[in-house]
Amino acid sequence: MNKASYIAQRTLAKPVTLSGIGLHRGQAVELQLLPCPPDHGIVFRIQQDGATVNIPARAEFIQDTIMCSNLVAHGVRVSTIEHLMSACAGLGIDNLLVVLNCYEVPILDGSATPFVQAMRQVGIVEQDLAKQFIVIKHAVRVVQDDKWAMFEPFEGFRLDFKIDFNHPAICATKQHFTFDLSSENFVSEIGSARTFGFIHDLEHLKSQQLALGANLSNAIGLDSQRVLNPEGLRFDDEFVRHKILDAIGDLYLLGHQIVGKFSAYKSGHGLNNQLLRLLHTQPNCYELMPLMPHQTSISYA
Repeated sequence: MNKASYIAQRTLAKPVTLSGIGLHRGQAVELQLLPCPPDHGIVFRIQQDGATVNIPARAEFIQDTIMCSNLVAHGVRVSTIEHLMSACAGLGIDNLLVVLNCYEVPILDGSATPFVQAMRQVGIVEQDLAKQFIVIKHAVRVVQDDKWAMFEPFEGFRLDFKIDFNHPAICATKQHFTFDLSSENFVSEIGSARTFGFIHDLEHLKSQQLALGANLSNAIGLDSQRVLNPEGLRFDDEFVRHKILDAIGDLYLLGHQIVGKFSAYKSGHGLNNQLLRLLHTQPNCYELMPLMPHQTSISYA
């Protein structure tokens, strides 16, 4: 194989460190992103209490999707990985070691932008091995009550997502968005869309040891009628854009970038993961293969 003919794997040029609090645990977190060799994949490493545990960022290690995507292995859980995973997918990062001193990725401003900015600041490098893509060959669909999600063949990576929240502030925005992945599109259209939550749910969530670190600097807050953040929304349709951001991160847990169309109605972390697991059981529906730049509309900058 002539590597120069194919889209290459990517990693960081140098390590980068970020710090913040965890959205759900509310604890201070330090996170390091370290460059890794080709075919390493994205792996989370927890270093706490004198022990080190490595967990690959793969769909089969998702055991809990309550309010976020949680990797679980060897009795250790890593929470709220989806925004970082989304940033990696958007920038085409294949190989990375994510070192944490706590059990949750920091929420930062509630979007993927701080991760994108940090990784771009240290630089992204191409590696001497072709990137492998998961190319969807036949449709795969999962349904749960009135919610559904599906993959179909497509020459790039398109997400067509519709939400349906019965809330005045969300109903006032567009709840349907279609997005075609490239690094530049991700940065300009999706990466800065923030997570959101409802004040009336906060007391219950905290009783379940969730949302302990939530505040208006890392999430969009809504009361019964309106957005509480004094600065307002970053996009007129920020809510559905953030659901697409989450989905990009969840779907990257296949371990490779998808070439296909993802369509969803009211999907979340749990249903997204069900779709990945179903795809794994139907190998006739996809092919793992390298691609030349002209074979896909996905591009990385």
